[in-house]
Amino acid sequence: MTAETSVPSTALLAGADRDGSNYTARHLLVLEGLEAVRKRPGMYIGSTDSRGLMHCLWEIIDNSVDEALGGYC
Repeated sequence: MTAETSVPSTALLAGADRDGSNYTARHLLVLEGLEAVRKRPGMYIGSTDSRGLMHCLWEIIDNSVDEALGGYC
């Protein structure tokens, strides 16, 4: 795991008060394209451990079966 992916999201709130009262739109970081997936893969697959891998494999198999049953393969 790289240092980029292990940085807690609170690090992005530098300058904001802990209670969030000073949190504004300037504290948001917009990620373009697949950059968001690379930075926070757990948001898309649930986790980055073996459970996440199994989820990805299950989705591939499930989608393949759906395509086959739909006559698209």
